[in-house]
Amino acid sequence: LSLLMLISVVAVAQTTMPSAADQIAATVQAAPEEMRAGAAVLGYDADGKLIELRKGTNELVCLADDPKDTRFSAACYHKDLEPFMARGRELAAQGIAGGARNENYRWKEIKEGKLKMPKEPRMLYVLSGKGYDAASGKVTDGVVRWVIYVPYATAESTGLSTKSKRGEPWLMDAGTPGAHIMITPPAPPTVK
Repeated sequence: LSLLMLISVVAVAQTTMPSAADQIAATVQAAPEEMRAGAAVLGYDADGKLIELRKGTNELVCLADDPKDTRFSAACYHKDLEPFMARGRELAAQGIAGGARNENYRWKEIKEGKLKMPKEPRMLYVLSGKGYDAASGKVTDGVVRWVIYVPYATAESTGLSTKSKRGEPWLMDAGTPGAHIMITPPAPPTVK
């Protein structure tokens, strides 16, 4: 009986929603330091519904980690990308994921003029890690990945490779409305 009680306590603890203050503190770490204080922050209420936790005063919108996921992932992006990002969240909620979400919906809607996508480059910062430690105010093993959206860019127009290589910039989804330059930090050295 005590094991069952312990499992119940752990299950409840894992579904407890972080406070708005903790969500904001963790999320803005994805942004450059000088932009954190003015970034708008979207996060989750006690029922798990996405809400605005803080209004912004600069061009960044930050999206808090979904507490239902086992790993930590927060993102900050230029506010002009919000329609594209919001549509992605909407499609994901409908169970539409992966390439289908872009090829069958978002990119098609951009080409048809139904979904707004900025023509100029726009930045996205993604902070991933094992979790957020509220006591220290740090993301455990946090790593930032940089993404620069450059709609319709190609290898020829940018001079970038379209092959993924950690630690080097490369062009993903070349020639599409969602083309973007990926910059992922090198993998940490493995301990033998």
